[in-house]
Amino acid sequence: MKAAIYEGNQTIRIEECVPVDPSPDEVRIAVAYAGICGTDLHVYHGRMDHRVTMPHVMGHEMSGIVEAIGAGVTHVSVGDRVVVMPLISCGQCPACQAGHEHICQRLKFIGIETPGGFQSSVTVPAHTVLPIPRALSLQLGALIEPLAVACHDVRIGGVRSGELSVILGGGPIGALIALVARANGAKVLVSEINPYRLELLEKMGIDTINPHESDIAEHVNLLTEGAGCDVVFEVTSSAAGARLMTQLPRTRGRIVVVGIFNDPPQVDLHRFFWRELKLFGARVYEREDFEQAIAWATSGKLPLGLLVRDIYPLELLQEGFRLMESGGGVMKILLNCAGDGTTSLAKEG
Repeated sequence: MKAAIYEGNQTIRIEECVPVDPSPDEVRIAVAYAGICGTDLHVYHGRMDHRVTMPHVMGHEMSGIVEAIGAGVTHVSVGDRVVVMPLISCGQCPACQAGHEHICQRLKFIGIETPGGFQSSVTVPAHTVLPIPRALSLQLGALIEPLAVACHDVRIGGVRSGELSVILGGGPIGALIALVARANGAKVLVSEINPYRLELLEKMGIDTINPHESDIAEHVNLLTEGAGCDVVFEVTSSAAGARLMTQLPRTRGRIVVVGIFNDPPQVDLHRFFWRELKLFGARVYEREDFEQAIAWATSGKLPLGLLVRDIYPLELLQEGFRLMESGGGVMKILLNCAGDGTTSLAKEG
């Protein structure tokens, strides 16, 4: 098998590795495709070296085929097509005891604290493995993890049919939130400045606005006769987004913070008081969100394939990072970890 090994200092080497036999409660997966995420880019830049043990294998968005199971595993079999929900909770902390394992106080993330999917074969805890239907391609299966993030965000936001959802930030997660909210019957508007992303969002039939060219608050007021939108998703992790998010909702409207703010931003708390706004945090996903993501992806109702810019062989992981760093024409890049030479998106079904 091959693995892309992160050694620190933005250094990746490709080497042969030995597959790990599963323990009784583990599953070994032949990884087919893995998505490159912004989190992987943070790891590559050394911003998460305090969490990884080097040499390290990144990658938490993956699909593949079960190639071995532990003696205690019953919900999947060898040959099954699967995805991985990459969360390992402790089961003991107050969050876990309250049923909130996805925000465990000692949460470990496959691909960060433990080896991930940027390799030909990965062994993971059995409870993280979910089967997918044969009607869903393994390529699109690699998008289930970020799609589950969007399903969780939309569920936390309580999006209902006929409501107006404004998404601040049209990157991969923002685009997926827009698609899921629209599939739930909502009207959506995405704020984005990147020309490539704006064009792609419009190609998917999503209404967009460029805040460098138009006043978003004014536009939302025009759309709603001054009432404001029903829910805002802040996905930019920017000070400008934090300031803007309070200006858009109607009275008792909702704000869902999806982006990760490393520094506390300025937030207009007077606006919260004045309009009785509701603020929600949304972190990763729960199992029901993964199951919903699999259902949406299998339905064919979401144009997920349009998000995939390129499929690279595992050996070109660093090229994928460079393309993402360029900030230009990219939404999602997949890695072909099976080494079968596939570099184009297959038709669904």
